[in-house]
Amino acid sequence: MKNSLGNLGRLDRALRIVAGLALLGLTVAGPRTLWGLAGLVPLLTGLLGFCPAYRLLGLRTCPLQPTSRTSSS
Repeated sequence: MKNSLGNLGRLDRALRIVAGLALLGLTVAGPRTLWGLAGLVPLLTGLLGFCPAYRLLGLRTCPLQPTSRTSSS
């Protein structure tokens, strides 16, 4: 089932998921700081396919679904 609130395209979602996982990796490897928890934001927006900031700015990277018109003749 498609999310009607989604505003992220496939590439945008994939990049966010990868970036989120990379940032989260900083909490267990590398500098081991809690700044890596900032990776939760891109990870969650990528998994959900919805970005509240995009909504506020009126941006949309996913293709629009064509609306189907049915005639009642």
